[in-house]
Amino acid sequence: MGNMKKLVFATHNAHKLHEIQKILGGIYHVIGFHELGFVEDIPEIADTLEGNAQIKAEYIYNQLGEDCFSDDTGLEIEALQGAPGVYSARFAGEKCSFEENINKVLKLLQGVSNRNACFRSVICLILNGKRYFFEGKVEGIIIEEPKGTSGFGYDPIFVPKGYTETFAEMQLEKKNNISHRGKAVKKLTDFLNEIR
Repeated sequence: MGNMKKLVFATHNAHKLHEIQKILGGIYHVIGFHELGFVEDIPEIADTLEGNAQIKAEYIYNQLGEDCFSDDTGLEIEALQGAPGVYSARFAGEKCSFEENINKVLKLLQGVSNRNACFRSVICLILNGKRYFFEGKVEGIIIEEPKGTSGFGYDPIFVPKGYTETFAEMQLEKKNNISHRGKAVKKLTDFLNEIR
């Protein structure tokens, strides 16, 4: 295993990196920005998840010349015409906290009976200079107040279809099995396994 291939995951988010390392750890040595000493913020200026994922992956590939992948994830709420969507991370403003984002969503949905939402993750992989996209999606509803302490982002207010607990109440293993990122990463993993 000493010569495991390296794959750069273009993220500053330690939670995301940990989730991905658990899933891909058997076949790749996945490293995030932290290990690379990379501190720049890559501007996410596209208006689609695909676009942002591609911007981040291409930036790293061009800077480092390393195989890499990046993801962009959004919470899309039906009653808010798909918002926060591509703006999920900064819905309540630049440098806002998870809590501020959650509060803004709950405020906008006050008195709204349609609580349908979905989480969508898009991964852009650049391998040997070629681009590949993988998407994962999970449907669910937005509950009225946060529950649970694990997870991150909007996890405490999102209950996936067919379940009674929020992502923030679930064990990481269980969440990874059904989550949007889990699904996108599974497609990525299957692809990487196939071409090895």
